[in-house]
Amino acid sequence: MPIETTAEMTQTPPESTDPSTAVKHFVLDTNVLLHNPNALFVFQDNHVVIPFPVIEELDKMKRRDDDIGRNARAAIRQLDVLRKAGKLTDGVNWGEVDAISRRGYSGGPDGKTGSVRIDVIEHKRPPVIGEESPDNRIIAVAYDLMAAGLRSVFVSKDLSARIKSDTLGIKTEDFENQKVDADKLYSGYSEVNTPRSIIDELYADRMLPVEKYLAEAQVFAEHDAPPHEPQPNEFVLMHDTEDPSHTGLGRRLADTDHLIPVTGQKKPTFGIIARNVQQTMALDLLMDDDVRLITLLGSAGTGKTLLAIAAGMAKVFGEERYDKLLVARPIMPMGRDIGYLPGDKDEKLGAWMQPIFDNLTYLLSTRGSPNQSAESRSPEHHISKLMADGKLVLEPLTYIRGRSIPHQFMVVDEAQNLTPHEVKTIVSRVGEGTKIVLTGDIGQIDNPYLDSSSNGLSYTVERMKGLGAVGHITLAKSERSELASLAAARL
Repeated sequence: MPIETTAEMTQTPPESTDPSTAVKHFVLDTNVLLHNPNALFVFQDNHVVIPFPVIEELDKMKRRDDDIGRNARAAIRQLDVLRKAGKLTDGVNWGEVDAISRRGYSGGPDGKTGSVRIDVIEHKRPPVIGEESPDNRIIAVAYDLMAAGLRSVFVSKDLSARIKSDTLGIKTEDFENQKVDADKLYSGYSEVNTPRSIIDELYADRMLPVEKYLAEAQVFAEHDAPPHEPQPNEFVLMHDTEDPSHTGLGRRLADTDHLIPVTGQKKPTFGIIARNVQQTMALDLLMDDDVRLITLLGSAGTGKTLLAIAAGMAKVFGEERYDKLLVARPIMPMGRDIGYLPGDKDEKLGAWMQPIFDNLTYLLSTRGSPNQSAESRSPEHHISKLMADGKLVLEPLTYIRGRSIPHQFMVVDEAQNLTPHEVKTIVSRVGEGTKIVLTGDIGQIDNPYLDSSSNGLSYTVERMKGLGAVGHITLAKSERSELASLAAARL
């Protein structure tokens, strides 16, 4: 059991007589700052408390050469700027410091800001967390603030730490500043009932005023709210009120007040034909050069990666609209060194990029491309040739920072394992004339500090909807095989 220190005997928790019951003391776990270094400045006019063990853990992490190390260094720099403005053990009002980064900051009413304080007291711990560990020492800070009668909140992205804290009666929260509601995530399309005349007008005139559509449309499910105005690049699946088998599909053309008709493919996209309406929507976006950022979300087998790569190959190798096809995936966890695998860089990447090779092999085979002339060489030989010519590039996201990527069709697979900041880093690499597609399944997340609401893919879908250069589709039906469909539905 830790002994009571001199600091404990002489220093009382700050503002123990604070008359304002609205002010809270947010005790941040290390993983919150490793997730977002600007988390110091998003708690409005409340007080942020950084336990000293957090500083020690940041110091250990700062030497890493990945995003965790980058975020650790960024958090330390923020604290250093605050240190120069005042004594951190007493608390520094960050709103009075001009030199700090204000990206994503959140002030309170009337722009009032709170303070950041480092707690250096060695707190006595309840027996249940008496074991010496950084997590227990951090939780002890929140426990003591609560015991002193202050409104303390422990904030952590570590589920186990949150359970331990909550068990002690401490108000406990996940860091939700960049969270979205995964259950109400934007799907990219809606279904409505409409008169036959509206569907016929859409295809006859090649456009339909949004105002007229809203006046005539009825919700597909009668108990739902009235039809909403479609976002730019949002699809509308119209069902004839008299004949349900008669349907129409329209998309709101970006930055206009009209729906345009979406028709089925006249020819395969690099040997691929859409098998359901959501895949038709996805290919419509993928083949539209004016839509620069596309997010495709769906469970295993829905075809999101295959569709994205097929569209990329059609645009790069067929139309020659882009200089090269760049396919990237996070090495999970992102930034893990691949040097432990044998061989050179390309050989090391083989294990990580095998799912991409599987899709490429399928698309380049006569089975995947029945309407293309078969070549004597194998798909593997063809892939090697494309990579040697620089037309096809497969890379881990580890090396993406600092690059500029112009005139490329870029596919980022498994984007659900990226943080919002990592997605921002990737998309901000996009140069002139580049189209980027993010694909992923928010039900299969390997990053221990992300979930279906806080991952970068979900965050991008919600934050980027409504922009004319952005499109999204949630793919619902598995088309991999009959067995895969049954597994997705039953298991």
